[in-house]
Amino acid sequence: MVVSKYIYTYSCKEGERSLCDLEMRTLLGSEPQIGIVESHLMLDPSRSPFLKERVSVMFEAETLDHLLEQVSALEVTGETYKVIYVKNGAPEKVGFENRRTIEKKIGLHINGVADLHHPQQLFGVIVVNGRWIFGDYVEGEPVWHRHQQKPNSYSTALNTRVARAIVNIAIPDPSGIKAIDPCCGIGTVLVEALSMGIDIVGSDRNPLVLGGARENIAHFGLTGEVKLADIRDITNQYDTAIIDLPYNLCSVITPEEQAEMLQSARRFAKRVLVVTVEPIDEILVNTGFVVVDRAFVRKGSFTREVIVCK
Repeated sequence: MVVSKYIYTYSCKEGERSLCDLEMRTLLGSEPQIGIVESHLMLDPSRSPFLKERVSVMFEAETLDHLLEQVSALEVTGETYKVIYVKNGAPEKVGFENRRTIEKKIGLHINGVADLHHPQQLFGVIVVNGRWIFGDYVEGEPVWHRHQQKPNSYSTALNTRVARAIVNIAIPDPSGIKAIDPCCGIGTVLVEALSMGIDIVGSDRNPLVLGGARENIAHFGLTGEVKLADIRDITNQYDTAIIDLPYNLCSVITPEEQAEMLQSARRFAKRVLVVTVEPIDEILVNTGFVVVDRAFVRKGSFTREVIVCK
């Protein structure tokens, strides 16, 4: 059966909602609704720190009875199956017992062998804006969560969830893309990108952090190049650069230095994602960048801005 539409469920913290929305727009080409995103693109939900599940739209109906009629034509051969009722993040009106009843009804209409404990194939049923949808079900794995337990970290570094979303926004389709993180610090962005198979290298002008970055990468069984280099000295060409501008007390830089860094990035990268805690729109315009999209990440009174430029 050819599937051309997918339903994704997601969740995010309130301070990361803007970032989540930007990631959904970039990865899936759709604006999220409450708790769900509808898209014609098939994506492994494990790639995103916000996506939870994916249901392919195999059958769609206005009522459960009409859905049961369609499901009756489905034959599952060679594998056992299980049906899962997927909550869509909207105010939940279907209780636990009713969800189990719906799962059982649908399961009994499928031609095949059900197995509630060790199924070989999973199907999902979800109600979206009054529509009953049935299809293959895939649950995401919080890969980013494992990366929190890295050997080296510091308090002002991006958290792994935000770093993973930023990588996805900067590089929605990794095919054929060469990327760089020229202010890589301890490698939080590098770990997320490398874990997704993205071709990325890292560099930093601070020799004290490079050992920690390399150790963090190796700790998760990943391999990647990390070298000592100032962003202004980079000569290779890249499709995308991810730049978390220095901002802590040990890395104070002037607006002039920010401009030099961004001018350098414009020289060696076709597309740039900048993370900043200060307004830099004027600098971006003066260096010839065009802002494509942006998001804000808030934690208490601290706010980061994520700006996508070309």
